[in-house]
Amino acid sequence: MHSSSKLYVCSRETGSLGRFKASLRENVLGSPKELMKLSVPSLVYAVQNNMAFLALSNLDAAVYQVTYQLKIPCTALCTVLMLNRTLSRLQWISVFMLCGGVVLVQWRPAQATGVVVEQNPLLGFGAIAVAVLCSGFAGVYFEKVLKSSDTSLWVRNIQMYLSGIVVTLVGVYLSDGAEIKEKGFFYGYTYYVWLVIFLASVGGLYTSVVVKYTDNIMKGFSAAAAIVLSTIASVMLFGLQITLTFALGTLLVCVSIYLYGLPRQDTTSIQQGEPASKERVSGV
Repeated sequence: MHSSSKLYVCSRETGSLGRFKASLRENVLGSPKELMKLSVPSLVYAVQNNMAFLALSNLDAAVYQVTYQLKIPCTALCTVLMLNRTLSRLQWISVFMLCGGVVLVQWRPAQATGVVVEQNPLLGFGAIAVAVLCSGFAGVYFEKVLKSSDTSLWVRNIQMYLSGIVVTLVGVYLSDGAEIKEKGFFYGYTYYVWLVIFLASVGGLYTSVVVKYTDNIMKGFSAAAAIVLSTIASVMLFGLQITLTFALGTLLVCVSIYLYGLPRQDTTSIQQGEPASKERVSGV
């Protein structure tokens, strides 16, 4: 999700360049506390991404795929604990069904290679546990901030990703500073790279809208549906063969999306009050 896209949308939303600048001064430069508040999920996302790379470096791809899907029930648990929200038993069943469906859709049989890579499974599982927890916490934290005030969705995104840009730039220059100084920051940026950045920006904007008007669990469902659609596109464009596990996973994803939508619970605002923890976790 890129801040340049959010700047453009925010300027369109405010109606004029002057109002846009005033909004930025008020909500970004004039609200350091709010900026610090939104830096929390940004930093957590940075940790999550690095832990995911570390886990993938120390685990087989199939093991990584399966274990990383624990972020789906972890997000549901964070939603219950942090937003005082109750999920029905049917919704919990659909969450775990979605998790299983995504695993099956992404499953690829392990293939032996002649390359021997030294791995540390204990480090890999530790890293993926941290990544799963970060994914659930950061997503739900951002949702809570969005739904706890009337501040514009786009302003919130700008606040969040300004700190993300700073953190990312520091990491880039620490790891590849010498090469950037020699070849320039945008070295290797082809038209295809810019197209991928644009598509990621649009996808990020829609993700924010999903979180604002539904919740992070539904974001997980939409991501699962995207996996299925991208695989179907690969079948049509690149001749990818459909397997039994993919067909079963697709069925589980579709059924889970249908089941989760049945209760029609309102998740567009934060509930007030603190229900008993047992009720929040077990549901109706």
